[in-house]
Amino acid sequence: MQDKQGWSGRFGEPVAELVQRYTASVEFDRRLALFDIRGSLAHAQMLAACGIISAQDLSDIRRGMAQIENEIIIGDFVWLTELEDVHLNIEKRLIALIGDAGKRLHTGRSRNDQVATDVRLYLRHAIDELLDLIKSLQTALVDLAAHHTHTIMPGFTHLQVAQPVSVAHHLMAYFEMLKRDAERLADVRRRVNRLPLGAAALAGTSFPIKREMVAELLDFDGVCENSLDAVSDRDFAIEFGAAAALIMMHLSRLSEELILWMNPRIGFIDIADRFCTGSSIMPQKKNPDVPELVRGKTGRVNGNLVALLTLMKGQPLAYNKDNQEDKEPLFDTVDTLSATLRVCAAMMGGITVKPDAMRNAALQGYATATDLADYLVKKGLPFRDAHEAVALAVRYAEQRGCDLSDLGLDELKQFSDRIADDIYGVLTLEGSLASRNHTGGTAPQQVEAAIARARKYLLG
Repeated sequence: MQDKQGWSGRFGEPVAELVQRYTASVEFDRRLALFDIRGSLAHAQMLAACGIISAQDLSDIRRGMAQIENEIIIGDFVWLTELEDVHLNIEKRLIALIGDAGKRLHTGRSRNDQVATDVRLYLRHAIDELLDLIKSLQTALVDLAAHHTHTIMPGFTHLQVAQPVSVAHHLMAYFEMLKRDAERLADVRRRVNRLPLGAAALAGTSFPIKREMVAELLDFDGVCENSLDAVSDRDFAIEFGAAAALIMMHLSRLSEELILWMNPRIGFIDIADRFCTGSSIMPQKKNPDVPELVRGKTGRVNGNLVALLTLMKGQPLAYNKDNQEDKEPLFDTVDTLSATLRVCAAMMGGITVKPDAMRNAALQGYATATDLADYLVKKGLPFRDAHEAVALAVRYAEQRGCDLSDLGLDELKQFSDRIADDIYGVLTLEGSLASRNHTGGTAPQQVEAAIARARKYLLG
């Protein structure tokens, strides 16, 4: 005989097997199991404290849940598709183990507020792990940067050589992006950390419950204050998806640069073999598959965000079955982001910087032209006039096939009589870096100070 559902008394015939398969979520929502148990134990403790169930019922529920938790952890728990979801599977097993006490557990709650609570518990835990993973990647970036505060590379705008920067300064830009990402996740966590349980199906419950007690037991900051909103809200999942998409976008930008830098025509870096693959037909190939996949998986996370937004856009209050579809994109985003942060942190430890190639590239695009313009301004020339003079000097150097620093003093003077023999200290790559000696600038001492601040932040 078919197992009865928790609501089967209302119906005159069983649910068709086709419908069971179509509506079941247990294949993916079983990952909520340990969070479901934790929420149920807090709910049971509150029911007992309020005199809604007996102390013996609470003891039996705790005993049964301990066995179920162990079965799930060791892989002995039998999941049944016909029981729809993680909640009914655990409830059926609990009733089989402890009898009527298991039937009393669901007093004063609904699967609507139960699943909303489980997802929030799961996501809160996931965010805490992701924050640690972001720190690991930041640490890898800082460690690599610390070796290259004096390693010069071209800074780019429009993918054209712009001004000299250090490799460390470039890497620390990604540290700052990830710092903002961590701040966003921490902010999302505050809104995740509100308890829906007690809202029941949509209108609350007539039992004399204490929601604040459950919130305290589950380490929530407070309760969701409108029962309709509590069971139907998925803003927290969407907001997390947006924060995750931003993180992946930053990692995709970093990956794009690593791919370009590894190209032999550029040759700024090498990525360790363990993060690359070869070609099935071209023996010479070394493909940067890891950063390429990071780019690709960014689209996947973006898609999950759009899926969640689309899922919610047409739903009236309160809970609708549509919301079953929130979990797979949410879970996939967590899994994808977690795996990406782990592999990126490891990959940063396998990067070899090629200083000579970077320096040669910085010398190819007149990267110190702005320094010459600044020099002329400091000598009293208006900036727009200085800009024009240097543009003419660059054109002249291009025709000569040399860098600005290779021009003789007489040659430079034809563009401005304010140029003196102290100009050559300005036109060097090292001079350019050193001149930007302010907070956020690329002077080595400023970058070293930024690295020191970053290490202090990571320890905090």
